[in-house]
Amino acid sequence: MKSFLSVALLGAAVIGGSAFAQSTQPADRAAPAVTSQPSNAKMALKGSWRASKLMGLNVYNEANEKLGDVNELLVDKSGKIEAVVIGIGGFLGMGEHDIAVSMDKLKFVEEPVQTSSTSTASTGAASSNATNRNANDWVPDHAVMSGNREQLKALPQFKYSDYN
Repeated sequence: MKSFLSVALLGAAVIGGSAFAQSTQPADRAAPAVTSQPSNAKMALKGSWRASKLMGLNVYNEANEKLGDVNELLVDKSGKIEAVVIGIGGFLGMGEHDIAVSMDKLKFVEEPVQTSSTSTASTGAASSNATNRNANDWVPDHAVMSGNREQLKALPQFKYSDYN
């Protein structure tokens, strides 16, 4: 038992000694210190959208016909969004035709889609609540893109395996 205890203490001393012998990095090589941001920095992010909330966002055409939804955002190494992958048609992901379009092909809209089933005599309070909700949850209501389903399905299909 004494030999076991002495081996354990010796092992702890060897392991602990090397940890205590390490020195801290000089200040110039250390990571930059986080500075406190002024309260204005919080306001600089207002109007930004969360990429995670854009996934699944519905895409309509100018006639308010649903074309599909956003499946993926493709980002380059610098963080710039190179393309948006949109699933056209299909049902629950089956038979869906994925296309990749550049961000400038989409117009993001924060107001809800006006369809023929939406009553035009809605109260002002209801529409202002929808606008306030969308302004506060960091996501637009939908995206608008020109074309119809047939035109977009005629575009080349985007396949992830071709780009890996």
